[in-house]
Amino acid sequence: MIIVEEMVFRGLIFFKELRVYVEKMCEKNFEEGEREPSKFSIDEMKVDPGKPGSLTWQRKLNSEGNAPVQFKMNIRDTFHLVEYVNEIGDKLNSTAILFIYRTSGTADMNYNLVINLHKYIEKYRVAYSHVNNSHTCGSEGGHEKFSSLRAPIGFRLWRYLREQKAKGRGAMIDPFVKRYISSSQGVPLGGIGAGSIGRSYRGEFQRFQLFPTVSENEPVLENQFSVFISRPNGEKYSTVLCLKSPEPLKERPASEIGSWDWNLNGNKSTYHALYPRAWTVYDGEPDPALKIVCRQISPIIPHNYKESSFPVAVFTFTLFNLGETAADITLLFTWANSVGGVSGLSGQHLNSRFLMKDGVKGVLLHHKTANGLPPLTYAIAAEETDGVHVSECPCFLTSGNSPGLTAKDMWNEIKEHGSFDHLKSAETSMPSELGSSVGAAVAASLTVPSGSERKVTFSLAWDCPEVNFTKEKTYYRRYTKFYGTHGDAAAKIAHDAILDHGHWESQIESWQKPVLEDKRFPEWYPITLFNELYYLNSGATVWTDGSPPVHSFTSIIERKFSLDRSGSDLKKTIGTSHHNDTAVDILERMTSILEQVHTPVALNSAFGPSLLQQGEENIGQFLYLEGVEYFMWNTNDVHFYSSFALIMLFPKLELSIQRDFAASVMLHDPSKMKLLCNGKWVSRKVLGAVPHDLGYYDPWFEVNCYNLYNTDRWKDLNPKFVLQVYRDVVATGDISFAKAVWPSVYVALAYMDQFDKDGDGMIENEGFPDQTYDTWSVSGVSAYSGGLWVAALQAASALAREVGDKGSEDYFWFKFQKAKGVYQKLWNGSYFNYDDNGGSSSSSIQADQLAGQWYARACGLSPIVDEDKAKSALEKVYEYNVLKVGGGRRGAVNGMLPDGKVDMATMQSREIWSGVTYAVAATMIHEGLVDMAFQTASGVYEAAWSQEGLGYSFQTPEGWNTDDEYRSLCYMRPLAIWAMQWAFSQPKLHHHETIPEMNDDSLVLQHAGFSRVARLLKLPDEEASRSALQLIYEYTCKRMWL
Repeated sequence: MIIVEEMVFRGLIFFKELRVYVEKMCEKNFEEGEREPSKFSIDEMKVDPGKPGSLTWQRKLNSEGNAPVQFKMNIRDTFHLVEYVNEIGDKLNSTAILFIYRTSGTADMNYNLVINLHKYIEKYRVAYSHVNNSHTCGSEGGHEKFSSLRAPIGFRLWRYLREQKAKGRGAMIDPFVKRYISSSQGVPLGGIGAGSIGRSYRGEFQRFQLFPTVSENEPVLENQFSVFISRPNGEKYSTVLCLKSPEPLKERPASEIGSWDWNLNGNKSTYHALYPRAWTVYDGEPDPALKIVCRQISPIIPHNYKESSFPVAVFTFTLFNLGETAADITLLFTWANSVGGVSGLSGQHLNSRFLMKDGVKGVLLHHKTANGLPPLTYAIAAEETDGVHVSECPCFLTSGNSPGLTAKDMWNEIKEHGSFDHLKSAETSMPSELGSSVGAAVAASLTVPSGSERKVTFSLAWDCPEVNFTKEKTYYRRYTKFYGTHGDAAAKIAHDAILDHGHWESQIESWQKPVLEDKRFPEWYPITLFNELYYLNSGATVWTDGSPPVHSFTSIIERKFSLDRSGSDLKKTIGTSHHNDTAVDILERMTSILEQVHTPVALNSAFGPSLLQQGEENIGQFLYLEGVEYFMWNTNDVHFYSSFALIMLFPKLELSIQRDFAASVMLHDPSKMKLLCNGKWVSRKVLGAVPHDLGYYDPWFEVNCYNLYNTDRWKDLNPKFVLQVYRDVVATGDISFAKAVWPSVYVALAYMDQFDKDGDGMIENEGFPDQTYDTWSVSGVSAYSGGLWVAALQAASALAREVGDKGSEDYFWFKFQKAKGVYQKLWNGSYFNYDDNGGSSSSSIQADQLAGQWYARACGLSPIVDEDKAKSALEKVYEYNVLKVGGGRRGAVNGMLPDGKVDMATMQSREIWSGVTYAVAATMIHEGLVDMAFQTASGVYEAAWSQEGLGYSFQTPEGWNTDDEYRSLCYMRPLAIWAMQWAFSQPKLHHHETIPEMNDDSLVLQHAGFSRVARLLKLPDEEASRSALQLIYEYTCKRMWL
């Protein structure tokens, strides 16, 4: 143990050193906060857009690669559901539901499979009840154990989806939807939180995520760059700059895009990716004497909270004429008036020319979005400079029978004239007809002399200022603070991007170059580190302007805080409290926060901004999905891993997220939701519990979209919240933030006290999957949840020190030491057991067993286990979970048995989770096992990113199993690779452990106060009173004179 004074000194030193490092690494060439485009660092680097980065992810355009193979529930999985029937009783139904849900989107997941699965379970249910009839005792034995299985699982799931659809809501997961899958994903377009458009390395524009709940994944083939070349000797070349199989085009009428020249072979063309930039090098295609480099860039700039929010991308073409004659070249940019899917056929869309200053010209495509979604306007533009002439085709027909210029006519116009100067078209087109779709085109024409190079710049912008989650609430996106909320800014955004993108690239180069040149790193690591950031754009991210929603008619007071008994007990509790009691202060703060919820502003806004202190900037609120197949915003147990990317690159967004969670800790929502695991109704969210997610249908106001289990009983969510908060305080030095969220941290820990069943200081899991591994049951003291709890107690002590709460600092340090001692009983001589229950998985070697140790190290805290034990456990994980699976080239499998076989207890125990593998590697780095860390993490690179891998590039899934079958493409957790970079950034700490000086009387007093709060937060038994919440509500009303 160490003295408290030494902890204070060591913590302050760590805080200062880490803050300096983060500022130097991520802000060296950026101004803190919002910057005007004209203000740039003097250290900016001049970057040639025609030269790809020194280290990039690369593919030939005609590369096929391996197609992703989806997870399937085979007969083995089906029989596994009933293998332990006598042991797990009605939890069998829960496991089945989780199998079904977590296989969302697979082609083999259909209703017949669900029904067949139910037949197997029903068969064993009847057999079980017959065999055990003599042992039946109330609800605990025999047939009653399977009462929840009487309703078929498939029917319950189908009914839930149907009910959600009837309410106009999407479900958190829909396993019956078949999704478009591609193995050719590349760097997506756009900034953060304003919509995303994907792009394949072959050149297709796809995966349109322009609205928060909609993803249209198939390519829109009209959206293309094309090139036309003519030389004095009569040589002519023309092609769409996209490798596309002609089969889909043959089905299109002759007047449509099938008439275009799809001549690109791709064998001489190479795609380079280093997010947020990409380069496509057409080396002698289509003209053998011409090299074309297209550099794509989006404004993802660390610590920049202005341009990083812009919905725009810039494409700079560098043309190298290696021939002996001059070349007349036209570059063509075509775009459909569509937001993906069949949206272009809905009618009433129109296009118009625009001309901006500085020679920027283009076309606006006004899309009148159907199905209640807000309207959107695209801008496609090019810069006219000396020697570059820009012309526009404001409208051509891409499909349908409407009169007007066809796609074929437009193409032939360029082939014949090299521009649109001969076209006679109106400045604004007529609205499109229902069943017909239209597009627009911008052409840039120039002559490139022999032996010379020239540059042409295009931009694509879109303006959709509104975010609608419900009909009652409309939010505005972050970029509208700079461009307004009227939806007329697309041309201005496109114009500014063309002028300013060189500065973006200089800043991005300054950020990335030191990492790329760091000799400690294997070549694959920095490339993958940056490319995994694609999810900050493609995770359906939403970044609001921080203002309350408009058009809100929903009152939340009654629904959230309608409690029905008196507050006399609370009054008595507070009245008998001792002077300077932390618990009383926390209760007072709880009521203060509840009072804020009742203010008019809070009625129309999410809760997090209410925790901002006077003078603090409201940077807006940030959302991203758990995965593009798992529709839950800011899933806390997963964000725990991915949050390292945000705290290192956009710390203000990370603090915003944690404010939202801090506010939600104080939220009580007694409205009922039905659990899919057993059909029971539970409160959506209780006071003191950290929610699993911030909702989906009505984020911030209706949390916990997840309804497979009652996450109020999960054991990892509250400790993870505490650990993230402390890490964020350490990283930013924001003491105002620390003081604002401290009451929520205290309450979150007090809430967990009820799960310490035997009073030994350690929480116990309750025999179901009550943590992020939600098909893997755990019981008693566990390595994962227990370790998080131990680390969270230490973090709470350190946070109390930062906010000046000496009593809580000592008390949580005492609880940390007590829990730490209990945790050691999981040690078996070489690693920490999965749990202490003695079940089939209790001795499993869990890859993630040191999650608590990882975060303690990451926060600069004392280790929760001895160094030799940590290294031994990690060496065991490496030897078993890594090297015994796929030759060490697949990452770390979640569970391995001591006999060297994969733990087949559940779907997730035999999966390899990409984000967890990165986290395990980060833990290894913290423990000095750097080579082992890179070898472990390289398995994710080999599986997801390598040429010989499984086709997961720019869509890294949650995981894959030992049969190389993925589950849940495009997932949040793989951002945890930034935890590895965080581990490399930490200064060395010097620990001097001595006995702390703690006053026994003070500890007794603190324990009494903590216990009072914990009792108020304790979950009721079935049908029991909710007096704790009622008391707090009544006390709040008294304070407000209601």
